[in-house]
Amino acid sequence: MRIFTIRPLILTVLLGAWASAAAAASADRSAAAAQAPAARATGATICGTTVSPPANLPPAGSGPVIYLLAACFMAQGNVSTIESQTYLYYMQLRPSQPSQNVWVPYTEESEETMRADFQRLWATSFLDDLRIEVSDYTFPNGVVGKLVTYHMEERERVKIVNYEGTKIIDRTKIDEQLRMRGIELRLDSFRDAGTIRRIEGVLREMMAEKGFTNADVSHTVTSVAGGPKLINVTFNISEGPKIKIRDIEFIGNVAKSDRTLQRKMKDNKPKGLLAFITGGGTYQDAKFDTDAELVQAYYRNEGYVRARVGQPEIRILEDSGDGRTRWIQLRISVTEGPRYRVGDFAIAGNTVVRSEALRPLFKMEPGDWYSEKRIRDGMIKAREIYGGGGYMEFTGFPEYTFSDDPANQAAVPAALTAAPSQDPPTVDVTVQLQEGQQYLVNRITFVGNTTTRDNVIRRELRLFEGSTFNTEALKYSLRRLNQLGYFEQINEEDPNAAKVEKVPSREGLVDVTLTLKEQNRNQLTFGAGVSQYEGLFGQIGFQTANFLGRGESLTVNLQAGDRAQNYQLAFTEPFLFDRNITGGFDVYKRALQYIGYYTQKSTGGNLVFGFPVADFSRMFVNYSYEQVKMTDLNEAFLDPTCVVSLEGCSSISLDDLSQISEDALESLRRNPFVFDSLLIGEGGRRTVSKIVPSFVHNTVDNPIFPNTGKRLTASVDLAMIGGNTQFLKPSLEAIKFWRHTTRTSLGVRGQFQFIAPVRNTRTLPIFEKLFLGGEYSIRGFDIRSVGPSDPQTGLVLGGNKSFLFNGEYNISIAGPVRLILFYDAGQVGDEGESFALDKFRTSTGAEVRFFMPVLNVPFRLIFAANPQRAGVLDNSLQPAKNFTFRFAVGSTF
Repeated sequence: MRIFTIRPLILTVLLGAWASAAAAASADRSAAAAQAPAARATGATICGTTVSPPANLPPAGSGPVIYLLAACFMAQGNVSTIESQTYLYYMQLRPSQPSQNVWVPYTEESEETMRADFQRLWATSFLDDLRIEVSDYTFPNGVVGKLVTYHMEERERVKIVNYEGTKIIDRTKIDEQLRMRGIELRLDSFRDAGTIRRIEGVLREMMAEKGFTNADVSHTVTSVAGGPKLINVTFNISEGPKIKIRDIEFIGNVAKSDRTLQRKMKDNKPKGLLAFITGGGTYQDAKFDTDAELVQAYYRNEGYVRARVGQPEIRILEDSGDGRTRWIQLRISVTEGPRYRVGDFAIAGNTVVRSEALRPLFKMEPGDWYSEKRIRDGMIKAREIYGGGGYMEFTGFPEYTFSDDPANQAAVPAALTAAPSQDPPTVDVTVQLQEGQQYLVNRITFVGNTTTRDNVIRRELRLFEGSTFNTEALKYSLRRLNQLGYFEQINEEDPNAAKVEKVPSREGLVDVTLTLKEQNRNQLTFGAGVSQYEGLFGQIGFQTANFLGRGESLTVNLQAGDRAQNYQLAFTEPFLFDRNITGGFDVYKRALQYIGYYTQKSTGGNLVFGFPVADFSRMFVNYSYEQVKMTDLNEAFLDPTCVVSLEGCSSISLDDLSQISEDALESLRRNPFVFDSLLIGEGGRRTVSKIVPSFVHNTVDNPIFPNTGKRLTASVDLAMIGGNTQFLKPSLEAIKFWRHTTRTSLGVRGQFQFIAPVRNTRTLPIFEKLFLGGEYSIRGFDIRSVGPSDPQTGLVLGGNKSFLFNGEYNISIAGPVRLILFYDAGQVGDEGESFALDKFRTSTGAEVRFFMPVLNVPFRLIFAANPQRAGVLDNSLQPAKNFTFRFAVGSTF
């Protein structure tokens, strides 16, 4: 019998002396032929089945032949989970065909073929065990037939994967972590012990991040009905107590207090009041090295160049009564070392930029306390300079020489070291630069812009083919693309945001590929809704900021409701005549009812022209012509003696101010505000013709969900060209956003406005007076409810100057959903009044803002409290409420 056998990691081949057996068979062949028919082999089996005699016998006197060949799965009930044809594909050995009298000799080549089959089958990774067995079967004529059996046992296949024992981490998070690490345990895949161990490690890390550093993770494997070698893998997670940090004690620190060092840590620190933002409270062993590095970085910034932080000693304080929480104290050893002043400061390795130009970037002079932050900041600025010149591979690092090193002290004459110096030690700093090669841009290509045309993207770039590869121009270009809002946010600081590849066949050239993902900026709206401005309304409209992928803005809107009507057509071309010039128009007809006050009906249009004046800065000139008519005036605006139907007042129609009799006009002249501001004598109509020059500087990174940047706006309305209403209205607005963490940002806005009548206009119309209130200014108050009011009726008349402040702390919850904590404050003053702290009206609260992909607008749920609301009435002329809820769209700023 000859056997080829394999076990995991071991291959054993047991071959009999085939040549000796063949010689013996040849010697016996004559004797066997002379005897009576040889005894037939009885009881021979293959794969557990008795071997039957063949239909024909091989030629008498021939050598051994391959009689039968079989693949057996005895260890798994002779049932395979893989199609038999798959195995036959890898088996090149072929048996004889007795029915056709075709006999295959069993030779050395046959054994080589079996060895090759052996290797091919094992390489498939389908099998857990494999051996090839060769046994003899003697035919009646004495010829030896070989029974070749491929004994195989397949690997177990995973049918079900479960995670049991905890709800701390859900399956979605587990699958996400496994994908990030390239670990895969798919259904119907083979069981792999290495993969299972890696998954257990990931589960332990995930539990440790949640504070369960003592979590025990194991797995069990059970058979699954429905076929052989099918298993269920269950990962069992035993949480153990959650490890919470109650206190941190630093050992060895002298110059810096425990409290100071603790504040520098990010994750492993006691829980504070703002832990939901700043983190902390839970011990996370995997993140301690990061916290230790933050403490060391702080020391290095303070001049303690050799400061070191050791591994923490965990001291168990107590367990909670239910055993689910374990409180600990972290004892962290610190070696501060001496504080160093800068001795000599030098720059080496630079050939492109002179040292005299680079030294000021580091803001470090001999005698200063050493600060690693200055080195980092200097390297960032140096990288910007070199990157602007095409040196994208520029790097650098500091080298230190310490005055208190024994090797350096040995070089000092003994006479100078007799008396120890009381001065702090010094460190000589040499910044070693590696400039690298200068690169030019070969090609710039775009991927993913399925709608937006290439020329629309290219015109926003400040990086050009054939020019120097300016890394700063690339960042600038990415910010401009973000400001368009056509694509999902691109991280400008991410070096992988743009793919930069060297051209293989050409020295000093790179190809730049921008991978973009389109955002739908088309808003097709129809239906009905309700808001504080429009009330109940029906609307159909189309709005896009990227019309046909050309970067043009188009708005068509038809809206009708019980408080508002709006019919509008607007178009803006940002690159007029293929030049960086903005041109556009807007025509409209609107009616808006301010409940409790009046209805304003407007018809007009605007022409806009804009051009760039600097990076991210543009000048605009807007011409506006508008005719305004006032109707449905609240009777409280009139003389109260007229409102109560005294004689001479009954003919006054407040629905149509153009149909007022002479007697009524005489009566209305008693109230100069009503008569002059609404132009009663001219049928309640106003014509406003104005030019509005404005300047806008905008570096805000995203128009919908901003995180960084600023927007400065200055404008003045010059209503002095025709019309019957002349005034000046300057306005200043400043908006700033700061990123706080990866998920949070802070935004503030300050706005000042002033308006004054000029020329023949003595009293400003009420619709040009200044008001505050509503979701776009002070969120907790009704629209146009904050401002000077009539002391008798409480109606808000408006003022001539206003100041508004808004502050927002934005917290990204998940995807397009944000929680916004806000504080709004503002006041409106009239002529002769000054701003005063006690006149500010404030609103604070929280807002849930989420982006609706279908409608492409942010929806807002506003919960506001109004702590300073004295004297403010809502639109029903009732005192403003302390708490309000509003639904709105858009953003405050």
